[in-house]
Amino acid sequence: PPAAGAPERPNIVFIMSDDHAVQALSAYGHPVAELAPTPNIDRIAEDGILFRNSFVTNSLCGPSRATMLTGQFGHLNGFKQNGETFDGSQSTWPRLLKRAGYQTAVVGKWHIGRTPEGLEFDYFRIYNDQGEYYNPDFITADGMERVEGYSSDLVTEFALDWLENRREAGKPFLLMMHHKAPHRNWMPALRHTREFENTEFPLPETYFCLLYTSPSPRDRTRSR
Repeated sequence: PPAAGAPERPNIVFIMSDDHAVQALSAYGHPVAELAPTPNIDRIAEDGILFRNSFVTNSLCGPSRATMLTGQFGHLNGFKQNGETFDGSQSTWPRLLKRAGYQTAVVGKWHIGRTPEGLEFDYFRIYNDQGEYYNPDFITADGMERVEGYSSDLVTEFALDWLENRREAGKPFLLMMHHKAPHRNWMPALRHTREFENTEFPLPETYFCLLYTSPSPRDRTRSR
């Protein structure tokens, strides 16, 4: 328990979504977002902090998660590209919170080549590899199961189930929700397949630009 007069330990809900471009969040005011507003995310931005000058160390599925878990660049945490296996013996902030008495849970996309360990999480229900949009397989402490439904709906339902029914009331908690969408190949829930049928989204200014690649030294020698 906290010392007399010390603030109570906060509960933490961490939400991560794959490949979620700034342009797709209406809190940033991009024209694309105005056509497809994100009011719930905007509410979080209004009540918290909106980052306007942030950088990505390695914008791939696994490496970005390894950096998030450790606070280290890939060359330090050892996970530099997809297909590698994250070294679970190193320090992670969920592990530190669990050691400090927090209940910890992760639901959704994990994708770092290993199953979450008991030293980190009391509960996990993660996609098999990158996961599928429809009827995905989930890995749990009891094995793997296929669950009927849409990926984002299921992750939300499982997270709420842990939050409301499985955790120990009165103890601080960390809940990590890792959504697969909007990772390609961009497959929505069936109820949303025609939502933007009559909406024309503007193309980026650089959409039709050609990628310029400087010639190699050998090619420059030939041109002389």
